[in-house]
Amino acid sequence: MSERDSVEIAIIGMAGRFPKARDLQEFWRNLREGVEAVSFFSDQELAPLGVPAALLADPSFVRAGAILEDPGLFDASFFDLSPREAEILDPQHRLLLECAWHALEKAGYAGTSRPVGVFVGCAHSSYALQHLLPNPEVVASVGNLALSLANEKDFLATRLSYKLNLSGPSYTVQTACSTSLVATHLASQSLLTGDCSLALAGGVCVKFPQKSGYLYQPGGISSPDGHCRAFDARAQGAIGGQGVGVVVLKILEDALADGDHIHAVIKASAVNNDGSLKVGYTAPSRDGQARVIRAAHLRAEIEAETIGYVEAHGTATPMGDPIEIAALTKAFRQSTKRRKFCAVGSVKTNIGHLDAAAGAAGLIKAVLALEHKEIPPSLHFETPNPQIDFESSPFYVASRLAEWPANGTPRRAGVSAFGIGGTNAHLI
Repeated sequence: MSERDSVEIAIIGMAGRFPKARDLQEFWRNLREGVEAVSFFSDQELAPLGVPAALLADPSFVRAGAILEDPGLFDASFFDLSPREAEILDPQHRLLLECAWHALEKAGYAGTSRPVGVFVGCAHSSYALQHLLPNPEVVASVGNLALSLANEKDFLATRLSYKLNLSGPSYTVQTACSTSLVATHLASQSLLTGDCSLALAGGVCVKFPQKSGYLYQPGGISSPDGHCRAFDARAQGAIGGQGVGVVVLKILEDALADGDHIHAVIKASAVNNDGSLKVGYTAPSRDGQARVIRAAHLRAEIEAETIGYVEAHGTATPMGDPIEIAALTKAFRQSTKRRKFCAVGSVKTNIGHLDAAAGAAGLIKAVLALEHKEIPPSLHFETPNPQIDFESSPFYVASRLAEWPANGTPRRAGVSAFGIGGTNAHLI
């Protein structure tokens, strides 16, 4: 096998839970059918949960969220946890444990003695803030150390390694919205350096209270009506979403030799940071994004025109969308002048913005699209954002379900995730 082939990474297992999708089969069905998995709440639902009357009366208050069904359910005994241990454990840690086991099981390596690396991240622990710390009896009965171990991000990866007896490197990765795609990149690098023979990568985001809502602020990152309209003229932001996604990775040469089921192949990935040459700390950077996309193309040793779909970061903000398409165009123009040949979409239009799990959700969507040879619709796209020059770019928005022909080359997708603070990731 050639040197180039030997550095490719196989995705041999996947698992996830997303809004209105208890598994990846439901997730794919929702994607291809164009389901918007956002829930809208009534005042009668929110008032008993402690939402103040003044907030409910505010015309800027948006009663919506992309939430999980029964995120608190957990098989504690399966993971050898007592009821009290499970009670104080952040549901993000619980869900990640379950999905990591499912992913390894589907890959055929649950309980393996091989060194398995863990590269995962999560959102902040609103569970501790909302449910544990306000309860002095719980705090007094278990102590601060136990609460910290059960809820802090630092212990997310190592608890997973301990409970599943995984002996490879174990890192909690935190780069805001790009966390889980950066984790996938780092997991791939760990495989290539020989630190592990299998790797788990992913992220989770569960926030409490589940049913809440938010205040819309003009110019902010949140949608005024609970809908994410990526790349559309009416785009004004995304909506918060919740979920968990995990992939199992292995060097392609080893996966082929072992007869593993291969969902897709990661040809290359890249990570960088914008630095300071942008409007502000939270602003995106066209040049930073373009550099990371181009770096992935070069490492993959492919021409941009062989890529048929890009799962964009796609936050539907007035600033972010135009910058993202401009960055993609700049990167693609290094190797092709073709126009409107590559579809682009955003899973955030379906399930909202999953924070630390956003990159994993986008990656899993792209893998499912490759497997089913279909490009699912990106929702709510009617009129292109006037600040995006789609006509002279390589891109068009995938606004309806479409077959994905091979056209003489392997089907290839790009996946982007860009974190507040400027850490960008792109994967082919």
